Amino acid sequence: MPPPEGQPRIHGLRRTGIIAGVVALAIVAYGVFTRASESARLRDWTEAQAVPVVAVEAPKHVTNAAGLELPGRLEAYTRASIYARVNGYVKSWRRDIGAHVRAGEELAIIDTPDIDQQLERARADLVVANANAELARTTATRWQALAGTDAVSQQDVDQRTSAFNASLAQVKAAQAAVDGLVVQKGYARIVAPFGGTVTRRDTDVGALINSGSGSGPELFEVSDTTKLRVYVSVPQTSVPGVQPGTKATITVPERPGKTYAAAVEASAQAVNSQSGTTLMQLLVDNRNGELLPGGYANVRIDLAGPANALTVPSSALVFNARGLAIATVGEGSKVQMKPVIVARDLGQLVEIASGLAATDQVIVNPPDGILDGAPVRVAEPVKPKAADGVKRGLGR
Repeated sequence: MPPPEGQPRIHGLRRTGIIAGVVALAIVAYGVFTRASESARLRDWTEAQAVPVVAVEAPKHVTNAAGLELPGRLEAYTRASIYARVNGYVKSWRRDIGAHVRAGEELAIIDTPDIDQQLERARADLVVANANAELARTTATRWQALAGTDAVSQQDVDQRTSAFNASLAQVKAAQAAVDGLVVQKGYARIVAPFGGTVTRRDTDVGALINSGSGSGPELFEVSDTTKLRVYVSVPQTSVPGVQPGTKATITVPERPGKTYAAAVEASAQAVNSQSGTTLMQLLVDNRNGELLPGGYANVRIDLAGPANALTVPSSALVFNARGLAIATVGEGSKVQMKPVIVARDLGQLVEIASGLAATDQVIVNPPDGILDGAPVRVAEPVKPKAADGVKRGLGR
């Protein structure tokens, strides 16, 4: 029997449905495959991004010059406190503070009435001693002339001769007393012991003066300020680098922006047990008088480091459980932690004493928590941009 009229139509619809199902399955399969591929790529990208990217550089062989900043105190190179050697009253003074004086120049005169009286009496005693000596000489001469006769005994002659010698000794003692009082009278004139500046005057006309530096007041202070001593306390760790002759620069707050050259002159060669520092003495020229003795100064001492020391950025240092270390990139792009000893900390740079080789690739800024053996990626060095002229062909 012939097929019904709607049979071909049913077969066409079935074929179309099968084709649509196959296409749908293909689309689903493609989507699943695409999502799996994207997931794998995302996983690979995530794992790649988990590996930190680091910048590396090799240690540099340089000679670093560093400065040691320390507070200091200015002092006059030569300073003398002047006291009176005699008792009395200030009769007059000649020079006030700030005056420039020469060696031996008169500063003040002391009125000494007690010494004047003692000197007058000593001179009178000298006259008496001379008169007694002259009488004793005449007597001894006469008795010695009679010694050849039987008129006097030899004992009497010896006594007269001995009395004459004793009178001569009394003359010398009286003369010494006069000379001593004359010397004391000379101390009534206060003079400058050396050329310099009067930096203190603690007396005035009519002031009572007691001799000696123990109980008497200080009359004047004279300082040689043409050159100054600068005292600084250098930490014990820096003492080996500060030798006599080391250059330094001095600044003072009253003259901002101006510097003065100085040099280390001497060292105490001992460490203060309380401060852990060594006292150093520097010398600075002050012929222009701009620096003031007793003032504060900021001292920068130039410290020359060892030649060709291995230097790395201070940011490369890592503190871990084993101490101070530097992270380097070793074989297989893996981190290799190297314990190091720092010779000097220069702020942005550090000098390495041991533990690092010149061929090591030092990680400049190691990430937090970096571990030995961790994989890293080395960042490509940034190439300098070409100038505009070169880009436009103008550099040919």
